Amino acid sequence: MRPALLDPLFSPLDSLPGIGPRTGELYARLLGRESTEDCRVIDLLFHAPHSLIDRRRQPGIAYAPQGSIVTITGRVDRHQPSPRGRPNVPYRVFLHDDTGELALTFFRVRGNWLEKALPIDETVIVSGKVDWFNGRASMVHPDYMVRSAEAESLPLVEPVYGLTAGLTPRPLRKSIEAAVARVPDLPEWLDETLLRQQGFASARDCFHHLHEPRDETDIAPQASARRRLAYDEFLAGQLSLSLVRQRLRKVVGTPVHATGKLSGPVIAALPFSLTASQSAAVADILADMSGAERMLRLLQGDVGSGKTAVALMAMLAAVESGGQAVLMAPTEILARQHHATLQKMAEPAGITIDVLTGRTKGKERDAILERIASGETQMVIGTHALFQDAVNYRQLVLAVVDEQHRFGVHQRLRLTAKGISPHMLVMTATPIPRTLVLAAFGDMDVSKLTEKPAGRKPIQTVTIPTERTDEIVERLDSALRQGKKAYWICPLVEESEETDTMSADERYQSLAQRFGKDVGLVHGRMAGPDKDAVMLAFKNGEIRVLVATTVVEVGVDVPDATIMVIEHAERFGLAQLHQLRGRVGRGDEASTCILLYKGPLSEAGHARLSILRDTEDGFVIAEEDLKLRGEGELLGTRQSGTPGFRIASLEAHADLLEIARKDAAYLIERDPELTTERGQALRTLLYLHRRDEAIRFLRAG
Repeated sequence: MRPALLDPLFSPLDSLPGIGPRTGELYARLLGRESTEDCRVIDLLFHAPHSLIDRRRQPGIAYAPQGSIVTITGRVDRHQPSPRGRPNVPYRVFLHDDTGELALTFFRVRGNWLEKALPIDETVIVSGKVDWFNGRASMVHPDYMVRSAEAESLPLVEPVYGLTAGLTPRPLRKSIEAAVARVPDLPEWLDETLLRQQGFASARDCFHHLHEPRDETDIAPQASARRRLAYDEFLAGQLSLSLVRQRLRKVVGTPVHATGKLSGPVIAALPFSLTASQSAAVADILADMSGAERMLRLLQGDVGSGKTAVALMAMLAAVESGGQAVLMAPTEILARQHHATLQKMAEPAGITIDVLTGRTKGKERDAILERIASGETQMVIGTHALFQDAVNYRQLVLAVVDEQHRFGVHQRLRLTAKGISPHMLVMTATPIPRTLVLAAFGDMDVSKLTEKPAGRKPIQTVTIPTERTDEIVERLDSALRQGKKAYWICPLVEESEETDTMSADERYQSLAQRFGKDVGLVHGRMAGPDKDAVMLAFKNGEIRVLVATTVVEVGVDVPDATIMVIEHAERFGLAQLHQLRGRVGRGDEASTCILLYKGPLSEAGHARLSILRDTEDGFVIAEEDLKLRGEGELLGTRQSGTPGFRIASLEAHADLLEIARKDAAYLIERDPELTTERGQALRTLLYLHRRDEAIRFLRAG
């Protein structure tokens, strides 16, 4: 059960003053919660300020710098209301100090509230931005106006928070102040040595320091309070992953002993030799699978690095041992592509491979289910349909999951919850920076494929301004006459009033006028069968130019496509551009990627395109992407399995993540059920960070 001392922090958000049903919805949106009911007071504590307003500058009216926020103490001289019938003319209140006069300017004033707030001859304190025009100072809609007797109520240093449409700063600050006031004295879960080495205060004091900054250094990523709370967030995440790993490994795996009976003929028939990193990954996987504990391994490999061949070796080992293996892909078309590839590669082994997706219906589906249940089918390729209740395996010993970032920790746990306990190999073609691997996949061992298979040629990448688009179309005409195939990627499906970016629909119409039936269009709004049909036509050569949105980022394999045009490349993320570029360069012909950009480029946009032009190394690109964008977007916003940190930053606090990882492993090794006094304090930490999966594991014992 959650410790009682945390109850005030887990009260509904509307238990705070000023938050009702309508504003509750705004808070839910701001805090990234699905509904108001899911919001708790604790969520506000983790909404950190991003800057602050310093109202301590009190230079006197005549010395107030243009455009700066200042605080002025002055005497009210006169009111100059808007003329009757002319509401667009501002209402002005004039006050003076020893140095000069200031006009307070208000628009659309109703009633007499200004006369009450700023009585003539009263000394008042106002704070806001000063503007100078023709030698006269004015302050439009001051942020604060108080009488001199109430000076203490004026916040001289004010934190600034991110907002959402409809929510204004002052009520949000009041809500956060009320939330901070509820923080109890918390048990200390960190050890004294770390506290001393890092100079950390208590967690309670750190929440106060975070939301009550005194100057800019207090809100910087390296501020002591922020570092302590970042470390706590990392530690909660690493403890959760350690508990998940411990629980998943408690489920005894089926030892797999590879004989080489099937893999030998397959390797001999491959038209290429395995690279050094492929061989190393296969060795790691076979070593894991031969033990009594379940394998939990993440296989990272850049586009075209040969992950499928590694997965096949693992699956063949499972079959050699008398078991079954499955490979799960995120989409129907990718599943069918894997099926075609693996069937061809595994042909020398003479084994039965079936494909099962949500679209497999009727007698065909029944027959496949029967073959799986009897063990006749030794390998199955498919989508999430592979783990529906109707699918029963005779002896499933290995599950391979493709595109790990679309299949997070919750789904990993679901397999165990169903009582299925195969070894697990999860693969991603999105190279992930080391810090993000630790944060999101710390429950798994990691193998990397760092080379591309022999014969693959580098992709020439060039950047060209959109003004030269007609020139690219001319070059495309020449290439098509030589029998080549091209992708043309657009950021939008259809034209938008808010942007002048060329949409996929428009580009399709434009290219179809030039190239006729050689052009096809595919985007995410199309029905699955229609999308698959167009992609298949491109693969088969019935169309030679595929206009698309990022739906092809992970998609059909077309080895003879050698041209990739990405329109408005400045609008795409670095990792996404790299994934799109990886659709070409998959055969033995030289390939080109053309990045069409609309200038002038921002500094970040220029950096993205330069990095992509200069390197094809996905791991280098991933690290640079982390620097440019931060972890929040790196694998897609809030996709399942990504960490979604609220205080911590992988870029700013990577050193703390390393410490947290080691500490979590040490703590779980010595107190696996968190039952000691410190273990109980760590349970409080897990509750504080709403690490529900870990808490459920602890409850289950």
